Amino acid sequence: MLVRKLYLTLLILNCALSAIAASSGGYSVIKKISIPGQGSWDYLTVDQAGRRLYVSHGTQVDVLDIDSLTVVGNIPKTPGVHGIAIAPELGRGFVSNGQASTVTIFDLKTLKPIADIPSGKKPDAIIYDPATSRVFAFNGGSNSATAIDAATGKVAGTVNLEGGPEFAAADGNGFVFDNLEDESLLLKINSRELKVEQRWPTAPCASPSSMAMDRANRRLFLGCRSRVMAVVSAADGRVITTLPIGDHVDATAFDPETKLIFNSNGDGTISVIHEDSPDQYSFVETVKTVPRAKTMALDPSTHRLFLSAAENGQFEVLVVAK
Repeated sequence: MLVRKLYLTLLILNCALSAIAASSGGYSVIKKISIPGQGSWDYLTVDQAGRRLYVSHGTQVDVLDIDSLTVVGNIPKTPGVHGIAIAPELGRGFVSNGQASTVTIFDLKTLKPIADIPSGKKPDAIIYDPATSRVFAFNGGSNSATAIDAATGKVAGTVNLEGGPEFAAADGNGFVFDNLEDESLLLKINSRELKVEQRWPTAPCASPSSMAMDRANRRLFLGCRSRVMAVVSAADGRVITTLPIGDHVDATAFDPETKLIFNSNGDGTISVIHEDSPDQYSFVETVKTVPRAKTMALDPSTHRLFLSAAENGQFEVLVVAK
């Protein structure tokens, strides 16, 4: 009798877990938006309030309306563009130009360039820190970060990182976190004083290349080229757990409403993980995309994902949703 009760309990529990996983999963590519022009690509950025998607594309930024899923404009003359940061309260955007070693400031409404600001060598990832109203451009060619006052466009200073930076996240409280992929380190940067306060090892995560953050629970999600996602405490750098993901991850996104974490991988998949609690996580599903679709942006309003890709020579943006 005891064995039978135990079996029924496990069966019910398994069904409940399967139901949870099913309700959280079910993502697929629902649309492919063809965009004219050739060239490489890197990051995408969603302006949630402005309902626009900014897509790096060769020497320009393509701009899409994320509700109508149509191209509405572009920002030209951004050679070697990597990333786009948005300062919505200031009505400004910022583009990292890897080939020119500059950051282009543009107007969010008109898309017209305002100024080009010198950065370090080969700026790559770029983020906006709302706590200081500063933009941080992470310079892959000089192992540094250039801090720019978003309102004035003046350079506030440079942070020596002592390693090759990858993606970053701001906690909204005056700290910016950045991956050093070549060193397998996570940096905690004081965004007011412009100095590195902590250098935490990410093992067993090797070569961390992407990052997202659950600000409410102070958890960082690192996509690692060792085919795991690491969950790290932003308070002390402790690696809480790791979960398996696909190969060659290059972007991670967190949806605070659904508690889903998405990792886009160069092998043509998205690994989806659920935050059950700040210290407990479960794998949900693997979503098939296309090979090399490894950069991604999330629209928290619609819970849609956008990824850059190319198929048969045609550049496109993939729309992934339920």
